[in-house]
Amino acid sequence: MTAILYPVAANAELALGRPLGRAARESEARRRAGEAVVFATDAVGPAFATREAALDAYAGRVEDERTGAAPEPQDRFCRLVEQVADGAPPPRPVAPTMADGRRWPDPPRTTRTVWRLSVSYWRIGTAERPLDAPREAPQARAARKGGQALDADALRAIARAPLRPIKPQQPLDIGLFEVRLPEAPHIVMPDE
Repeated sequence: MTAILYPVAANAELALGRPLGRAARESEARRRAGEAVVFATDAVGPAFATREAALDAYAGRVEDERTGAAPEPQDRFCRLVEQVADGAPPPRPVAPTMADGRRWPDPPRTTRTVWRLSVSYWRIGTAERPLDAPREAPQARAARKGGQALDADALRAIARAPLRPIKPQQPLDIGLFEVRLPEAPHIVMPDE
């Protein structure tokens, strides 16, 4: 399996056009940049009204299911994402229903969306974040326990970010239906 070689650049536009190099791992990216890097994913380029228009504009950069064309495995650092258009109201929540064997109804298409190219790359740590990039959210539990007053932008960033643990989860040393014997903790027994 070939690893994706992400561009090393100061911003997403430079990652597409003139990267400093490409690297699969952070240590390689740090060597290419000569300083600290962070992994970033930013939207770049114009917004397209339809997915087909975006696929036509970025032919060769993203996988096109219409023609079966796809970039090489190491070049898959771009993808198309659907975003709510600027100035459009966010989608309204829908109530759950149980109809036709489905819990959730199809969402109403009242919100106008656009398609943009999303580029994943190693951003040089000293480079400025793009203005339209989402704000980096603090870890929710640490922010809450810290007792500091959070502004509205920080609260929005926490609400939009996926849950992040305080520390990485440790791997399980035994299975879900296995237990260690109290009298012999080195023995793992099935619990059935």
